[in-house]
Amino acid sequence: MLLFVLMLELKDKLLARDELAEGRAIQHALMPETSPKVPGWELWLYTRPANDVGGDLLDFLPISPQRFGIAIGDVMGKGLGAALFMAKLQATLRALAADFESLAALGEKINRIFHRDGLPNRFASLSYLEITPGNGRVRILNAGHLPAIAIHNDGIEEMPKGGGMAPGLSARARYGEQQIDLAPGDLLLIYSDGLTEACDESGRFFDDERLLALLPQFSGRPAAETGQNCWKPSTASSGRHGRMTI
Repeated sequence: MLLFVLMLELKDKLLARDELAEGRAIQHALMPETSPKVPGWELWLYTRPANDVGGDLLDFLPISPQRFGIAIGDVMGKGLGAALFMAKLQATLRALAADFESLAALGEKINRIFHRDGLPNRFASLSYLEITPGNGRVRILNAGHLPAIAIHNDGIEEMPKGGGMAPGLSARARYGEQQIDLAPGDLLLIYSDGLTEACDESGRFFDDERLLALLPQFSGRPAAETGQNCWKPSTASSGRHGRMTI
């Protein structure tokens, strides 16, 4: 009898492993390419789940020849439940983004959907940006997410935290649109707390202060170089409108 029970448990674990592997493959297929092409822009996107599947949203939306969207979200929790919630957020954003010129109105619509259909104790922050080819202006909807950071030639600019709360927390939530203009060579960083809460062998967090102290050395550097090798500065430069690493 004991051997039979152990065999059943092993079978369940093997099935669960196969299902997670399939979920990981589907989630990977939904991810954008690392360096999507937008004229005048240099983009670098990267995410790595802590477990087999993750709850971070990363997406690139080619809405029209003149509108391109980039989304990053952070679902509370990890694992399969967070991954399913992330998929719903991604699908909702993809379905709605093209219908709204106003990012504030887009945020309010997403909030109404998630407040109506949300689960107790489950929510996700969202930062959604739109850029235009050949133009350095970035429009930002920040719904409870960490603020973007701009690296200019003359220093660091951290965007205000305002914009609105995480979708689904309140039916009365209101959202605002932020804007920032990037000059040639500027870098815009959008990230989740998976970056600043990463730990070294001693358990010490990377933290916000170390990130802000590190970023000035990457002024004028390519986005991909900054993302891939941010602690190994080089002499590369570019004359494009702006750079963005997420």
